[in-house]
Amino acid sequence: MSRLRRITSRGKRRKLIETRAIQRLRASVRRLKGSERLQQALFAIANMAASELDVQSLLKGLHGIIAQLMYAENFYIALYDPQRQTVRFIYFADVMDGELYKPDQEFTAEQLNNTITLALIRHGQPKRGASREVARDLGLGGQAVGTPSVDFMGVPMRHDGQILGVLTVQSYETGRGYSQTDQNVLAFVAEHVLNAVERKLGQEALEHRVADRTRELATVNARLQEQVRERERAAHLQTTLYRIAALGHSPGGSKTFYRSIHQAVGELLNADNFYIVLVSEDRQRLDFPYYVDEAGAKLETRPWGLGMSEYAIRGGQTVLMNKAGISRLIAQGEVDAVTYGQESVCWLGAPLLGSQGVMGMVVVQSYRENLYYTSQDADLLTFVSYQIANTLQRRQQDEALQVLNAQLEQRVLDRTLELRQQITVREQAQQQLRHQVMHDPLTGLPNRLYLRERLERALNARQSGGCFALLYLDVDRFKLFNDGLGHLVGDAVLREVAARMAECVRPPDIVGRLSGDEFAILLENCPQPSTACQVAQRIQARMAQAVLIDGRALHVSVSIGIAMSHEGYQAVDQVLHDADTALYRAKAAGRQRYVLFDEKLHASAVNVLDLEQQMRTALEAGQFVPFFQPIVRLADAGITGYEALIRWQHPERGLLGPADFLPAAEATGLIEAIDWHLYRLACQAARGIVGDQQVLNINISPHHFHSRNFPQRLLDMLSQTGIATHQLCIEVTEGTLLSDPDAAGRILGDLHEAGIRIALDDFGTGYSSLSHVHRFPLKTLKIDRSFIDPLGRGQQQRSSAIVSAVLSLAKSLDLDVVAEGVETTVQRDTLLAMGCKQAQGFLFGRPAPAGTWPPS
Repeated sequence: MSRLRRITSRGKRRKLIETRAIQRLRASVRRLKGSERLQQALFAIANMAASELDVQSLLKGLHGIIAQLMYAENFYIALYDPQRQTVRFIYFADVMDGELYKPDQEFTAEQLNNTITLALIRHGQPKRGASREVARDLGLGGQAVGTPSVDFMGVPMRHDGQILGVLTVQSYETGRGYSQTDQNVLAFVAEHVLNAVERKLGQEALEHRVADRTRELATVNARLQEQVRERERAAHLQTTLYRIAALGHSPGGSKTFYRSIHQAVGELLNADNFYIVLVSEDRQRLDFPYYVDEAGAKLETRPWGLGMSEYAIRGGQTVLMNKAGISRLIAQGEVDAVTYGQESVCWLGAPLLGSQGVMGMVVVQSYRENLYYTSQDADLLTFVSYQIANTLQRRQQDEALQVLNAQLEQRVLDRTLELRQQITVREQAQQQLRHQVMHDPLTGLPNRLYLRERLERALNARQSGGCFALLYLDVDRFKLFNDGLGHLVGDAVLREVAARMAECVRPPDIVGRLSGDEFAILLENCPQPSTACQVAQRIQARMAQAVLIDGRALHVSVSIGIAMSHEGYQAVDQVLHDADTALYRAKAAGRQRYVLFDEKLHASAVNVLDLEQQMRTALEAGQFVPFFQPIVRLADAGITGYEALIRWQHPERGLLGPADFLPAAEATGLIEAIDWHLYRLACQAARGIVGDQQVLNINISPHHFHSRNFPQRLLDMLSQTGIATHQLCIEVTEGTLLSDPDAAGRILGDLHEAGIRIALDDFGTGYSSLSHVHRFPLKTLKIDRSFIDPLGRGQQQRSSAIVSAVLSLAKSLDLDVVAEGVETTVQRDTLLAMGCKQAQGFLFGRPAPAGTWPPS
């Protein structure tokens, strides 16, 4: 019994194993069938992508392929653009929502913010389940756009790891749902669908681009062909116009001329019937100089009437008229049928416009029913008529000119004898006028113009070995003769000077008067500078003799600058400039002497010009700065004031003292601008170091005494900078006072009344120091360093006497005294023993910026 049970039990187990094996085989068969369907679906997708189907047909085919793999009645494909962040539903099939999205419509992320589609794209993973649950899982709160579905399945479509869209199916019926296998299949198929869609879209876009480009090229080609035709027409027209223009000066008679015009017009439009009509000068008749007519009409000169030509001339515009239009004009009385003559099918005339209005017409006409002129022909004939009119006018002018030339030849013959007589008189007048133009009326000497001409010739002759010298002369102190004795005496002096200079030269040398009291002598054969110097010495010796004018003996002297010719001279102005430079140096050296120009003078002049430009730049850049040197009490070395001294912070040469640039500033006239720049900076800086009982000293150039408003300008500057008048002391030199004593007295008086102190600098070095002390309102005398330097060196006897005399003079006149240039303790002690109370020099401090000194 137990054996039977064992046999039965083994039979059941064997049967169970067989049953399970059968089930596994059936599952394998199903998987194989599924794989086969999937493989067939992929093949079908690939074939459709390679087919010539359009995009929508492809998408509909893809829908059918996926429907074979699972339930896909509700199916859509959405593509996502990561760059623009937009979504386009390129295919949408849904039994509930119909055509909710159109394939050509593009949605922004903001527009799809509450949709499962956008959320699925952002989520990046497949989703399956009821649409409400999927929406809740994707963070949409269980609500989404569209009809809720019973089962929803969506998978992202990726390319190179980037999500480019979603593939979605959904079911609205219970029992029709999706499994994990369906999700795996759809996810697997999604990549192939994306590849097929992108390939087809790319192909379609390429086809569209090719079609668009083809259309563009066709349009461009048509435009180019039209431009080519237009250019050919323009070239033909231009050639015709050139031909017509050339006819204006072509040989031959009028018939040849008009025939050539007819041929030229005939190349542009039909001109089998052609004529040119001209209006007479009195506008009472019409002339037909040329015509060709198939109908045999004869066009002859006729009075002004009511023909078509007259009608067009009255309007002054191009007329294009057919037979009906001409009939209307005849009916309206504008045109007379008899005058009009042979009736034409089409009549075209363009006016010939001249300087006095319409001068005629150029006309073409047709007698054939199949030949009509167009508006383009009218424009063309109008354009050509302008050139015809211009050419006609040129020919008429040429003909009139020939007549005038014939008349002129006769008049020339008549006038020749008369002109010969007049020419002789005119040549004499010109010679006299040239002499007047080229000579000075006062002295009779050649003037600047004549001298420049001769100097130009001398420069040219130098190339063939010629040598010359130019002497530039100036009468010393000539202004005194004019101002003191009057202009008549001054003129007499100039005439005498001119005569004496002329005595000192020989032909072909010339003496010329340039202007005022300036003369020049050109020595044309002067190879050696010694020759020019001998002439200069001879002139000065001759001038040494007194000049007797109106019983008065006047002593006249001249300063002379000499420039010798050399290869570097290319222009007259260069020679004059160098001679003038030498003259300036002669006058600066004390007058009544001569100076020979050399390279040193040239370099000096160039350096002054360079330095002038650098100083102008320095003014603009604020490179001039004030330095301060203390003035102290000798008893306790207490500071009683400061002298403001200018320094130039040169960007290349470093810190420069006054001696390096002030002489050039004086020569170039920049000294005033530099002074005012220093005054303002010194006053602004002095507010921090000059106390109420201390004084700021500034130096005044002679140039300031030529300006009447100098005192007021100085007071205004003090007010602006906050310096009181009693805190300022101006220093003037004896040379400044000598330049214009009257003006200096007025200006110093005004400053004294305003409370400003006045110091006489370098006292004792001038010729009239004592007279200055009495004449001008001085407060302080500054003893020159030349008297201080010998003190304490064994040579102090003479200097001590002078210093003692100055101290005694100052004490008697109640003047302050400041000793300049104190550099040793011996000098300090000597001055203190002599009774000097104030001093200034390196012993007490070198000039330094304001920040170096103790605050006030």
